[in-house]
Amino acid sequence: MSDQANERLRALRGSIDNIDAALIHLLAERFKNTQAVGRLKADASMPPSDPEREAWQIDRLRRLAEEADLDPAFAEKFLEFILAEVIQHHEALAADSQ
Repeated sequence: MSDQANERLRALRGSIDNIDAALIHLLAERFKNTQAVGRLKADASMPPSDPEREAWQIDRLRRLAEEADLDPAFAEKFLEFILAEVIQHHEALAADSQ
């Protein structure tokens, strides 16, 4: 591989590493907020899951993915994974508040 190709590879990988770091920080911030929602729901005796909002979020994310030229099916799987984790946290908070 040429020096130019190696330099380009390092630059691309550096960009990927920065994006990965940003994703982790964004996910951490998202989960801080969803934990607060879970506490609020538990305190108010609201159900841990909101299927209507979850469906709306999935539809919204699919549209955003299409606009960004990202596979909508991948985006949906990604959000479903996150939602499952959030609901699990909300269920645990609800159980702890009883």
